[in-house]
Amino acid sequence: MSTTKYIFVTGGVSSSLGKGIIAASLAKLLQARGYRVTIQKLDPYINVDPGTLNPYEHGECYVTDDGAETDLDLGHYERFLNVPTSQANNVTTGRIYQSVIQKERRGEFLGKTVQVVPHITNEIKERIQILGKSGDFDIVITEIGGTVGDIESLPYIESVRQLKWELGDDNALVIHLTLVPYLSAAGELKTKPTQHSVKTLMESGIRADILVCRTEHELSDDLRKKLALFCNVKKEAVIQSIDASTIYDVPNMMLAEGLDRVTLSKLNIEADSEPNLDHWNMFLNRLKNPKGEVTIGLVGKYVELQDSYKSILESFIHAGAENEVKVKVVSVHSEHIDSSNVAKKLAHLDGILVAPGFGERGIEGKVEAVQYARENKVPFLGICLGMQMAVIEYSRNVLGLKDANSSEMSKHTDHPVINLMEEQKSITDMGGTMRLGAWDCALEEDSIVGNVYEDDIIQERHRHRYEYNNQYREQLEAAGLRATGINPKTGLVEIVEIPEHPWFVGVQYHPEYKSTVANPHPLFVAFVKAAHQHSK
Repeated sequence: MSTTKYIFVTGGVSSSLGKGIIAASLAKLLQARGYRVTIQKLDPYINVDPGTLNPYEHGECYVTDDGAETDLDLGHYERFLNVPTSQANNVTTGRIYQSVIQKERRGEFLGKTVQVVPHITNEIKERIQILGKSGDFDIVITEIGGTVGDIESLPYIESVRQLKWELGDDNALVIHLTLVPYLSAAGELKTKPTQHSVKTLMESGIRADILVCRTEHELSDDLRKKLALFCNVKKEAVIQSIDASTIYDVPNMMLAEGLDRVTLSKLNIEADSEPNLDHWNMFLNRLKNPKGEVTIGLVGKYVELQDSYKSILESFIHAGAENEVKVKVVSVHSEHIDSSNVAKKLAHLDGILVAPGFGERGIEGKVEAVQYARENKVPFLGICLGMQMAVIEYSRNVLGLKDANSSEMSKHTDHPVINLMEEQKSITDMGGTMRLGAWDCALEEDSIVGNVYEDDIIQERHRHRYEYNNQYREQLEAAGLRATGINPKTGLVEIVEIPEHPWFVGVQYHPEYKSTVANPHPLFVAFVKAAHQHSK
């Protein structure tokens, strides 16, 4: 295609309707037709990125290969498309204003009064088109965060209006995702909230080209006609998005509704082939027809909000399907674990994953969980902070360094087995000390991870500030905690494992960020396999 096409996805009536899933599902269908597709997310909050946001505020922070700390929706995009995203795929209001203010300070506006229109909107339009102008994509789908009518979303909506006018009707369209609620007292679905939402969008100068209606009940033909008439769209452009048992059903549901066909028609693209979803449907078949079940304990301190560990939970779905088992994930709050109850809380588990996190809250419970997994030969996977807890637990209970700790948790420990690197200690900006993005890791032969990856050098994504302290490596290895993954440039330890244990692996990186439907992460696949064998 000579001209990149742009699709904008807006939301109305309510938040949490699943704009990211709809965007990812449409992208999957277009990709399955042979088009090169990417998705970006525009977030209206003033944080420069989600990196400093508490997981309770916004769910997990997803990290890309280039080290961008981004919205969790980018995880959905990668899991559906199996195409890496980057900093260009996530833009926040904070980053927009930061860029404009920096340009103003440099004098780039030649003394002009800097305003929301045109300066902020021009910056937004420029960011939207970065991916399109790269030449790598035929279609760019842009998800606008928030809900139509929100004050903070207005500059984005105005930018979409301008871009749609500039690009022309054949090169840009707007999909509006809205809610059609069911009133049980009346026993019927109500269209009025959707009508008002579309009206609000039109007040900003944008007419929705396609309506995607989230609903708990089937939309009747009469209801579709009513929505089409009063929302000023064609009847075939009223798309039903009914609740699904799994998000991975949504591409097929959108295919059945004709979302991809309507989209291509409105962009004046010939729909001359059907989407090839063979591999996707094979995955779905394995997911829905498991031959066994395993129970994995997810030990963390943000377990009240499932989105805090979204990529981990999705990785278990991919790995479960690959092993043809259903993975039942049981959340275990690390603050509620101590030596008196650890066996009661963890005894029924086939595998234990100690999750990532920051700060000292809930740390001792994680250490107890590691000790239980190690001593009782339960398959164990520690991710990032979970790996660090494995090093601390081993140092305390095997090496006998009773006050071994991370300098993140205890500045005065005599044995900082987890520590800041020397060059990081003088940096006070919280974003400045993080090791972010994809880093190389050299794997030891004849190790669990060597057999899992079947490769000598791997690349995995990081998001952490503290590191394994190499001053203790010789002692730890002599005592049986083997370092089997090393960063070849820095010499930093990335992976530890216990050869005498059936399956005990701690990794400093985040394997969950790279697991997709097309390529389930081998570490999760191996962990689930080990847990399944342990359950027999």
